[in-house]
Amino acid sequence: MNDDIMDFTYTEKKDTRSGFGVGLLEIAKQNDQVVGLCADLTGSLKMNAFKDEFPQRFFQVGIAEANMMGIAAGMATAGKIPYTGTFANFSTGRVYDQIRQSIAYSNKNVKICASHAGITLGEDGATHQILEDIGLMKMLPGMVVINPCDFNQTKAATKAIAAHEGPVYLRFGRPKVPVFTPDNQKFEIGKAIELIHGSDVSIFATGHLVWEAIEAAEQLKTQGIQAEVINIHTIKPIDEAAILKSVAKTQCVVTAEEHMINGGMGETIAGLLARNNPTPIEFVGVQDTFGESGKPHELMEKYGLTAAHIVRAAQKVHSKKTHENANF
Repeated sequence: MNDDIMDFTYTEKKDTRSGFGVGLLEIAKQNDQVVGLCADLTGSLKMNAFKDEFPQRFFQVGIAEANMMGIAAGMATAGKIPYTGTFANFSTGRVYDQIRQSIAYSNKNVKICASHAGITLGEDGATHQILEDIGLMKMLPGMVVINPCDFNQTKAATKAIAAHEGPVYLRFGRPKVPVFTPDNQKFEIGKAIELIHGSDVSIFATGHLVWEAIEAAEQLKTQGIQAEVINIHTIKPIDEAAILKSVAKTQCVVTAEEHMINGGMGETIAGLLARNNPTPIEFVGVQDTFGESGKPHELMEKYGLTAAHIVRAAQKVHSKKTHENANF
């Protein structure tokens, strides 16, 4: 592969929560052990098609998220593959004790599916947004944490996690974002995807910020900086080999995520590098703050989560690397 930017033109935008809805229906048709549970947000989670197709396998528990997690754990004990559905804030922060004690501790085969994650929930504001959920979930022993980048990848991930034995946290969102990954792709848990090959800086991005990273790489190329963009769709288990291989070449890193810097993907990567290859690194993410009400694109700008912010971080870390090499 050469250093040229790949063609990432897209023809449509779709919300990743719709990818979840389509994927859930498809995997349910293939596996009759799949059941769905929802906490009074069937439309928001795009679970209507599943409910209509398999009414005997759908359970509306109402606004009782803790109860939903307990029911899911019981169903998993009985051999079912439960997919729970509610907003990311209510899928994690509100029910952390139930997840820890009833699901993670006993390694129950529950798929915790969380929509409206991050700052792009928008106008609902800080009480419904959550920016610390990845940190909460990756700290639980045995919990797989997945944050796909577009409609197609979310659909593929939703289907793939049914074959994984053990608890999974699947995170997705409400805004419509470019659909640029292949339809009917194979999703491999824990396998990062190199989207753009480069030699000057590694940009590791997850979720909605993968597209922002692609746009940033296009801008950086005009400045003579060849950025390598890697989609870290699985934050736990993270693809250590892919990260270390890229950094061995570029020797500087930017991480980009729609999540708090504290406890996010960037900290995981920083820890990996500290143990194996200490490297200059810049973090694109939300600082130590809650969100607020606003249009998603306005909040992305205010909280520093756009392609322009990734460009500036890449310029800074690349300059730092160049300066260190000159001194050496």
